[in-house]
Amino acid sequence: MTEAVVFDLDGVLIQSEEIWDAVRERYVRERGGRYDGEVQRAMMGMSSPEWSRYLRDEAGVPGTPEAINAEIVGLVLGAYRDDLPLFPGATEAVRRTAARWPLALASSSNREIIDEVLELAGIADCFRTTVSSEEVGQGKPAPDVYLEAARRLEVDPRTCTAVEDSEAGIRAAEAAGMRVVAIPNSSYPPGAAALAATDVTIPSLDELTPEVLEGS
Repeated sequence: MTEAVVFDLDGVLIQSEEIWDAVRERYVRERGGRYDGEVQRAMMGMSSPEWSRYLRDEAGVPGTPEAINAEIVGLVLGAYRDDLPLFPGATEAVRRTAARWPLALASSSNREIIDEVLELAGIADCFRTTVSSEEVGQGKPAPDVYLEAARRLEVDPRTCTAVEDSEAGIRAAEAAGMRVVAIPNSSYPPGAAALAATDVTIPSLDELTPEVLEGS
């Protein structure tokens, strides 16, 4: 039985992966670093300390990880304030789910991005707790961010249902012992093996009903 629902943010509630990718690519290239498919894939699910170190150490971006992180996050926040890329049905899906279960959010985004997005979307009040992977030991696909969300909700992770879009996120929720509902990211789709590990796959947030979340 589902006792709580844990949403991912990027790729589930907001169509943000493309924005992150464009901002980081432009930032890296302007500073003489390397940005290609390998770099992009490697950063999927990483926490901000992890991807900022990766850009310095592996992609050749000059500067400290802290400075790299702050500058990129500032650019992403600016883009969101201009035009928040909410998926159709995102606020409705969150509100109907919050009417039945306590909600958490487990995201690879930075704390300031999580807070800003939920306020801009008008759904901050729906979540009992939110967790950024920068607040735990490892980013996705490690289960840390999902385990911390369950701990803050004071529920067993095995009684939670996670809503995810990416391979790293699916693996993280699965490793935490959660039931997983996948809404595959069309731009960066998870592999067949990851999708096979989910409990149910749906095409959009419109299909995220209480029955799907409960498993009935």
